[in-house]
Amino acid sequence: MLKIETYTPSDKPTTSEKEAIAEFLFRSLEQYGDPKADILKCMNYALKETSDIGGFIFVAFLGDEIVGATIINQTGMKDYIPENILVYIATDAEKRGQGIGRQLMEKAIATTEGNIALHVEADNPAKKLYEKLGFTNKYLEMRLVK
Repeated sequence: MLKIETYTPSDKPTTSEKEAIAEFLFRSLEQYGDPKADILKCMNYALKETSDIGGFIFVAFLGDEIVGATIINQTGMKDYIPENILVYIATDAEKRGQGIGRQLMEKAIATTEGNIALHVEADNPAKKLYEKLGFTNKYLEMRLVK
């Protein structure tokens, strides 16, 4: 049976749990991911381990095995920018199609207060799940990388 753990600034994972979650996301995000150091920065933000606002980490387990994870960072904004941004979500490659990602998304939607933004590449198969859960594509994102 799938169990979803929630980690917050007041209920943090241990150092070894945090490392396992980061490693899972790094491995499972595949071509849609970031370097592990960036994933750890995102986790630190969510856990408020710096002077950041905070957020949530949701981890799905089958027994003791991590089979899915998502990280939500709170933005500190409202209305003009959503209050939350879903930064990472991944399921184990061998367990995709079993509803794990949907359960993580539903938990994130139910737990967070306010709107949620996420970035998704046009060719990412998870885009269909996000649309089924009510996410829309209102804007084209543009970035100036300095």
